[in-house]
Amino acid sequence: MTPPGTAGLPDPVRDPWRPAMGLALTAAERALAHGDVPVGAVVLSADGTTVLATGHNEREATGDPTAHAEVLAIRRAAAALGRWRLTDCTLVVTLEPCTMCAGAIVQSRVDRVVYGARDEKAGAAGSLWDVVRDRRLNHRPEVIEGVRAEECARLLTDFFRDR
Repeated sequence: MTPPGTAGLPDPVRDPWRPAMGLALTAAERALAHGDVPVGAVVLSADGTTVLATGHNEREATGDPTAHAEVLAIRRAAAALGRWRLTDCTLVVTLEPCTMCAGAIVQSRVDRVVYGARDEKAGAAGSLWDVVRDRRLNHRPEVIEGVRAEECARLLTDFFRDR
């Protein structure tokens, strides 16, 4: 996902989010324990460094089709803050959000979405659809894609290859 000719150069847009994506990758690995697709998410407070909540896919573990990493992290962050509006918060997730998660992102008023790997089959933050930045909606978070994209994609590729 690195643009040609920029390998090894600092990336002022993506580099600040690399540590948080590391936390999301760690969360994603927890999904493997119960056979879930390894996607992890972290919600950060307004300072961009304080972790409010984490989540990883738990559909297989709970039998809940809505137990995506993003939805769980958003629910937990809202509980931690005691409010449903996550204004000024950043959601960092290893895989581009699907339409359900994109809807939850818009409804929770997250200010920024940072994701690793694109999802060409079901992504709703720029690849297949762009729900989070749809001009018809009342809230449109900033989207930063491609943070540690290769690591995020490799985790998913390995999971599906092994299945």
